[in-house]
Amino acid sequence: MIEGKKLVVVLPAYNAYKTLSRTISDIPTDIVDEIVLVDDGSIDNTTNLAEQLGINHIIKHPKNLGYGANQKTCYNKALTIGADIIVMLHPDYQYDPKLISPMTQIIAKGIYPVVMGSRILGKNAVKNGMPVYKYFFNRALTFIQNLLLNQKLSEYHTGYRAYSKEVLLSINYNANNNDFIFDNQVITQILYKGFTIGEISCPARYFPEASSINFKRSIKYGLGVLYNTLIYMLNKYGIASSPLFRNTSS
Repeated sequence: MIEGKKLVVVLPAYNAYKTLSRTISDIPTDIVDEIVLVDDGSIDNTTNLAEQLGINHIIKHPKNLGYGANQKTCYNKALTIGADIIVMLHPDYQYDPKLISPMTQIIAKGIYPVVMGSRILGKNAVKNGMPVYKYFFNRALTFIQNLLLNQKLSEYHTGYRAYSKEVLLSINYNANNNDFIFDNQVITQILYKGFTIGEISCPARYFPEASSINFKRSIKYGLGVLYNTLIYMLNKYGIASSPLFRNTSS
């Protein structure tokens, strides 16, 4: 519990056997009530290791459905077990689990309903190992979205996020894409509903076992971000009606 609220960490996993133990060992168990791991059709021993580590809830997709589909299962399960605050943490040890405490404190104290761990704040993203082309695309896409969405976020593409249950219950995340664009769609859904987003600095680790999309998929993702921004704007100004912006995730 944190400030009397049930805190659930969700781990969208795919071939995370080599990094899962390190991730779990750094999760602050004094405040985290339960952990949900969804194995998206891994071909390694992720699920078996998760069982050995005593993770509370383990769900395995019979086949790989995609990063977005994995998160849908994560959030649906977290809400079903009564989470008040949900933290999405990649089990590849790229993001520091020790930041769960400050991220969730911000939500529990009612400062922001959404908090993201930004790799850009602190100016050391490339020094910490982010590929230069990814840094360039990150900054370019963030500039465009800040301009079009009237925001001032340092980045839209981090995979480290904390949400209040009210946010997830208010957005139709189950209608989102099953691939990596899911994360960006969630942000536009949050902004569409009028929620505010806070950020904290989160230096990310880059090493061979950390998950990453290649250049080709990065291009596809970038085009998806621009398209998603257009859909948001068309809905915001009443020109179109997309299921992404319906009232609930049911």
